[in-house]
Amino acid sequence: MRILVVTVVHHPEDARILHREIAALRQHGHRVVYAAPFAAREVAPRPYVEGIDLPRAAGRDRRSALRAARALLAERGPQADVVLLHDPELLLALPGTLRRWRRDGHAPVTVWDVHEDTAAALVMKRWLPRPLRPPLRLAVRAAERLAERQLRLLLAEDAYQRRFRRPHPVVANLATVPPEPPEPPGDERVVYLGHLSRARGAPELIETARLLTPDFRVEVIGGADPDMRGPLTEADREGVLRWHGYLPNDRALALLSGSVAGLSLLRDQANYRHSRPTKAVEYMAHGVPVVTTPTPLAAELIERYGCGLVVPYEDPATAAQAVRHLRADRQLRRRAASRGWEAALSDLNWADRATEFVMCLESWAKEASASRTTAGRSTSPAGTAPAGSRPGPRS
Repeated sequence: MRILVVTVVHHPEDARILHREIAALRQHGHRVVYAAPFAAREVAPRPYVEGIDLPRAAGRDRRSALRAARALLAERGPQADVVLLHDPELLLALPGTLRRWRRDGHAPVTVWDVHEDTAAALVMKRWLPRPLRPPLRLAVRAAERLAERQLRLLLAEDAYQRRFRRPHPVVANLATVPPEPPEPPGDERVVYLGHLSRARGAPELIETARLLTPDFRVEVIGGADPDMRGPLTEADREGVLRWHGYLPNDRALALLSGSVAGLSLLRDQANYRHSRPTKAVEYMAHGVPVVTTPTPLAAELIERYGCGLVVPYEDPATAAQAVRHLRADRQLRRRAASRGWEAALSDLNWADRATEFVMCLESWAKEASASRTTAGRSTSPAGTAPAGSRPGPRS
């Protein structure tokens, strides 16, 4: 198949988009064109995909990104068998584009990969004026219902099914798990992997690191919201923690193994109550005990697999105490690490689901190709090719 993957919001090195989904498509022989904000994020496309640079949609500045995305979809969409969209913002670029594709008889299968509860996430957008948040939540729900009628949907969490009227395939955020047991957890390093924002507990992370200094080395990996960059830079300068900034997924994961604990200090936000923190699964996959706040799916991981400790929301003192407890109890630390890795390998391994993801897109493309063929036969003289016909998806 020819797949056009588009994002104007996510980092081009996003683990779900590049390291899981695009990697799986390529492993099955499909050709990928990847449109993302490469220049804005100061990264180059990987050599194994055709990269197209788009403006980045950030804060209130989204119009230029949407104009560029609309132009890209108009030009490159008809050349694709599947268009895979990763941002709800891109739904705004579709109405006229879909009509044009269908009128011209070159409509690709268009898929929206639903990463989060967009309406619930609006309350965390500090750039969005508070009075606008309630009406925008209603608008987002209406857009989701319209998208369900017009597009194919993939969901990142089972719980997202409740937002839609029909069932849709779930492509969960799982980890690529090393097949061999990782390095046992040590007793000096603590890690954090993921984006840094107030809602994700960045202030608590900094204070937890301060309480652990100088007995531990706290390594923080991830980009940050503008209001958190100053505090993180200052904490790094003071030696409270080491902030690496954003690192490509493969480089970031290499820093996990051997840590005494991995921190996930999400605050109690609606968008997190039915989402499993990907960082927690990554910690498990690399043999790192998890210290997490009690978001329901994170706490369920700890309870089911015994892979770490749960601490209260917005409580750095207890988080620091949990890290010290793991270091003091070597048996607990190693048991949590081994149970986490075993659970990730058996139950949370992307390698076991990658083929299902690819087969889902393949089946939709084949269905669309068959529909075009049937429609063409019904409108063409016997023995002639239907007008506007083109080859079906290649695999």
